Amino acid sequence: MADQPIPLITLTTDFGTRDAYVAAMKGVLLSLAPQARLVDITHEIRPQDVMEAAFVLREAVPYFPPGTIHLVVVDPGVGTARRAVALRHGAHWFVGPDNGLFTLVLGTERPDELVELNRPEFWRTPTPSQTFHGRDIFAPAAGHLAAGRSLQEIGTPLEQLTTLRWMEPSASNESIHGWVVHVDRFGNCITNVSRELFERYRAGRPFKCYVGSTPFTQVQPTYGAVAHGEALLLFGSSDFLEIAVNGGNAAELLGIRQGTPVHIIFEQKPSRS
Repeated sequence: MADQPIPLITLTTDFGTRDAYVAAMKGVLLSLAPQARLVDITHEIRPQDVMEAAFVLREAVPYFPPGTIHLVVVDPGVGTARRAVALRHGAHWFVGPDNGLFTLVLGTERPDELVELNRPEFWRTPTPSQTFHGRDIFAPAAGHLAAGRSLQEIGTPLEQLTTLRWMEPSASNESIHGWVVHVDRFGNCITNVSRELFERYRAGRPFKCYVGSTPFTQVQPTYGAVAHGEALLLFGSSDFLEIAVNGGNAAELLGIRQGTPVHIIFEQKPSRS
């Protein structure tokens, strides 16, 4: 008999690492699936920021192997009537609160399987904490999946998830209007304007991009294409337009934060006389 693959569980939370919350969840996971490998995607999501968690998770998930279980606990509705869910999408499993986060990650696609985690025999305790479902409901569910149980064993089938949608940029022949959706730890400001959208509407024309305190008229190939300390516009590794400073913090230097508007104005080609 072939060796079974070692289960892989990722963790994404807004807990930070100074408290025992993440360690408690890992303890539960390893108690149920001691052979599992645990990978931290991040525990530095801004508190209760479901959209930031979805953005970070969406950027990371494609690079994990088939069979990975993604445990996500960014849960401003903990203790309320919001559901606890687990789902399979393709070859990946996801566990966490049903607060719209998973529909942001999946986009227009539907889960292949979806259950509500409403069976107390698969919780850590029949009386879970009203403030820590990550330890008492979500980590046990991920641990049971890693130990070989099916979604149908640990939950009751559901038809659909609670829905959230990304706000898309507006675009026309004259302009694109979007905003900053994420500021990373370097202060790079990532917008919701994709390379494909930008190039399609730009059509080779000159442009001006207004964001924060600095206008931009060029897209650079990389951070080092400008002098140290100089601000620039580029397409980052996620292929979205990004505002950065070579060797510096664009968010601090240019007064940009998550939600800051981005306005791109295209030069209109003069008509022939």
